[in-house]
Amino acid sequence: MKLSRHLIELESEAIHILRDGVAESENPVLLFSAGKDSTVLAHLALRAFYPSPPPLPLLHIDSTWEFGDLLQFRDNFAAEHGFNLIVYANEEGRRQGLNPFDHDKLYTTRMRTDALKAALDQGGYDVIFGGARRDEEATRAKERIVSVRGPGHSWEPRRQRPELWTHFNWTRAPGETLRAFPISNWTERDLWTYIIARNINLAPLYYAAERQVVERDGTLIVVDEPDRMRWLPGETSRPQIVRFRTLGCWPVTGAVSSSAKNAGQVAYENLTVNLSERQGRVSDAGSLEAQKREGYF
Repeated sequence: MKLSRHLIELESEAIHILRDGVAESENPVLLFSAGKDSTVLAHLALRAFYPSPPPLPLLHIDSTWEFGDLLQFRDNFAAEHGFNLIVYANEEGRRQGLNPFDHDKLYTTRMRTDALKAALDQGGYDVIFGGARRDEEATRAKERIVSVRGPGHSWEPRRQRPELWTHFNWTRAPGETLRAFPISNWTERDLWTYIIARNINLAPLYYAAERQVVERDGTLIVVDEPDRMRWLPGETSRPQIVRFRTLGCWPVTGAVSSSAKNAGQVAYENLTVNLSERQGRVSDAGSLEAQKREGYF
């Protein structure tokens, strides 16, 4: 499948942003969740700097409640494509037993937001590339392609810079870092069309398969680790054919009933759905903007 003119333009823009940002940075990094967006972004980085090896590492924040298939895909991807993979976890939070069942927002703050900020400080990264897209959620639409983060990685929407004619400002004051989002202008449809055209391999969780699920408040939770599951009285799992549109920690990420077993079928199925792709993120129930102001991705 050939790329359309539209996708060629989006790809060219993303490659330009990656090359520009790496050239302007002293210590860049690419945030890699192993989800579809960060996987596409990593492939774009490979194209941007080919035939040289990737000039920036992948950084994965391990919440300790990641899907097993996602972790396996993460490791295989980095090894196959020659990326230096850096994995960071909040070890103190692990020792305290923080988990999404009992600690809700505290868990998200400590194991994701605080862990990300600590990893960025430890690595001394100045330009941090991520795979966020503006069509994902309303708060994302406020984000510039090159987003200024203040001391402590704080985000203030009113301090963002204009980006006229795709000219990006990479200057940083002392204590500031930059988050750069090369696929900001892509839609979910663009992403899946590109995945098909470039034959990009994704984590198997994005495709329909029979998995053990529990339904809670209308959300299908895949029981990835039965031994760690917090079962309610009388609750048992059942097999169901499901897939994911978005991925996060397995206890708080809802699956969707689906028969789409390849990228083409997923792309077609998504056209018939009129719901946000992040509607399965139970952890998004609060204010995503408030989380981002504190340093969340």
